[in-house]
Amino acid sequence: MNFSFYIAKRYLLAKKSHNAINIISWVAVCGVSIATLAMICALSVFNGFEDLVASMFSTLDPELKITPSRGKVFDTEDEGIMAVKKMPEIILFTEVVEDHVLVKYQDRQVPATIKGVSDNFAALTEIEASLMDGDFLLREGDVEFGVLGIGLASRLGTNSGFVRPLEIYAPKRKHRINMANPGASFSSEEVFVGGVFCINQPIYDENLLIVSLAVAKSLLDYDKEASALEIKLVKGADVAAVQKNIESILGSNFIVKNRYQQQETSFRMMSIEKWITFLILSFILVIAMFNGIGSLTMLMIEKREDVLTLKKLGANDETIKRIFLFEGWMISLIGAFIGISLGLILCFIQQHFGIIKMGSIEGAFVVDAYPVKVAFLDAIFTFLLVSTLGFITALYPVRHLNSKN
Repeated sequence: MNFSFYIAKRYLLAKKSHNAINIISWVAVCGVSIATLAMICALSVFNGFEDLVASMFSTLDPELKITPSRGKVFDTEDEGIMAVKKMPEIILFTEVVEDHVLVKYQDRQVPATIKGVSDNFAALTEIEASLMDGDFLLREGDVEFGVLGIGLASRLGTNSGFVRPLEIYAPKRKHRINMANPGASFSSEEVFVGGVFCINQPIYDENLLIVSLAVAKSLLDYDKEASALEIKLVKGADVAAVQKNIESILGSNFIVKNRYQQQETSFRMMSIEKWITFLILSFILVIAMFNGIGSLTMLMIEKREDVLTLKKLGANDETIKRIFLFEGWMISLIGAFIGISLGLILCFIQQHFGIIKMGSIEGAFVVDAYPVKVAFLDAIFTFLLVSTLGFITALYPVRHLNSKN
């Protein structure tokens, strides 16, 4: 095999009698390099966007969230829930009451999602870093406040410091609607606007109103019930291990989700887009490798006299076959090495200097430059794909030669 590899390397690097073969060979290398570079860059950009979206959701999404598998609420004094609260890996937790409501401010009314949380919610999440106006304030003395998304605040026409409160309405759970007096079928609460947040995610910015747990329970007529239990773990804790442990404690009556599972639909769509793009680039790579097939076929025709000489010196058909197989495979391997190297260099430059911008106007997007995150597993997978496709495309003309012989 070393002999076959040596001859193949000489054939690839040495000057051919027909200059067109040299040109086609290096065109094939360049084609494979460009396709490989595109794969590395595309996968890295998708990884960057995935990290960016994850960082946005982490502003409000807890590390772990427990919800009932059936129904809307659960008993917070359940034995399993009490056992979970005492786990040493948990540093903070907050009970959550969440439901759909109608929010009214002066002559404007907007459907929204109310989220009642405990006083330690700001310590459990990173919401204070996303405040655009005001403070994260839920209660001051006997006065109740709310913190709402920037889209919801805009539609209501309100902001922090406005003197009139928001009016929140929700249907009474234990009463039928009185058609003669529909207003009597709704509970209502009033809160002042304490702050406005923006995390650039419409699911939160356009709909969410955060209030104290007491206001939410009073409005929705809950006592010991909660919609969810949101958890923050001690620094360095293994999230997957803790999640599995909680699931074993609570059983099938509860669902435990990490941050990615809480936004599973969004991340699944990003993953699908990423691998569809990778598949399209793989087809482009296959097309680029056809240049290698043409180059290898012309080389085999040119080296027929060398083949006869090698056979007279004792080389068998398998040795000759391996020479040209290595020749065609090396075109793909060299192209893969060059493409991956250039791709990683470009990604690191973009990651540190942000050369390629998302728009000409600074601040028009969440980030000014395309986010990039290099995952070496993607580089390894790309190299394996290119080398495998290179071997398969080199195998065809070699087998064809063997059948002709």
